[in-house]
Amino acid sequence: METMTIYVKEATEEKPLQSLESFLLEMEEVERALVDINEGEVAITYDSSQISADQLTKRIQLEGFHLVN
Repeated sequence: METMTIYVKEATEEKPLQSLESFLLEMEEVERALVDINEGEVAITYDSSQISADQLTKRIQLEGFHLVN
């Protein structure tokens, strides 16, 4: 398992936050997702043997979320 931290623009609002958490937790490659609503920070623990960090961020973006650099 590996952990990555990303910043998501929509993670600072309640409704998109719930959508993001649900989406991540439904993915079988994701073990855990912790969202800090104040910072828009998302810590994701995932199985790197099943998905890469790049693939994970692309799937998040395909769901309509915008990553902040």
